[in-house]
Amino acid sequence: MAPPRSSAPADDGRTRDRVSALLLEHGPQTATELAARLGISPAAVRRHLDSLVAAGRIEERVAGRTGSDGHRGRGRPARRFHLTDAGRSAFPHAYDDLALTALRFVAASGGPDAVRTVAEQQLAGLEARASSAVESAVRAAGGAPVDRAQALAAALTAEGYAATASAISGGGQLCQHHCPVAHVAAEFPQLCEAETAVIGRLVGTHVQRLATIAHGDGICTTHLPGPLRPGNRTAPARPVPGERAAPHSAPTEQSSTALANDRERTPA
Repeated sequence: MAPPRSSAPADDGRTRDRVSALLLEHGPQTATELAARLGISPAAVRRHLDSLVAAGRIEERVAGRTGSDGHRGRGRPARRFHLTDAGRSAFPHAYDDLALTALRFVAASGGPDAVRTVAEQQLAGLEARASSAVESAVRAAGGAPVDRAQALAAALTAEGYAATASAISGGGQLCQHHCPVAHVAAEFPQLCEAETAVIGRLVGTHVQRLATIAHGDGICTTHLPGPLRPGNRTAPARPVPGERAAPHSAPTEQSSTALANDRERTPA
């Protein structure tokens, strides 16, 4: 019989969540204060605090001691732990509900075009920041759409989109593995449309959305047409509409003889 698996990782996760919750509820605290509230030793809570600091969820700050008269006291300064913005974001928020309520009001008042205007204004700041990053990166890498997409992926990742870019036959793909507004965009596709337009302007070419997280796909995928990389297969040439494609095989001996006979029978 296999031995039961240890639940230590799960217990550690729950304890760290409790540490974060205490910092949210009571504000910055020392390791000793947290240990007293958790009922564990300061050494044990320090291990959890180190993990939370490494994950970016909390940070440690030095605060001088003050006496009852308001003057700095003697002794070692207290080291208190504070929640970071990333640590606060782990707690539930009502931002999606607020955004949905606001956009529903906009849609009822001004229609789909009004929602599109809000979406474009919301993305204007992101476009400006990403544009500066892209232009700085492509000066060394070149200005091809795929090169610009790779620079854009790094800029979008800094904005929380977890984006990647890759070259494929016929151009490239920009993939966003996270969407900060997926729940809102599921009801208002104007957000996805405005974002697609921003991507097209930043990479300098027409792009096509193939999948979105808002519509239930695993990732947001955008196709970027562009010059092929060496070694990629090219697409077959398309015949001109209304004309039949010319055969590519060389004429056979029989067809050459028939052509000569036709010429002999043709009157001068």
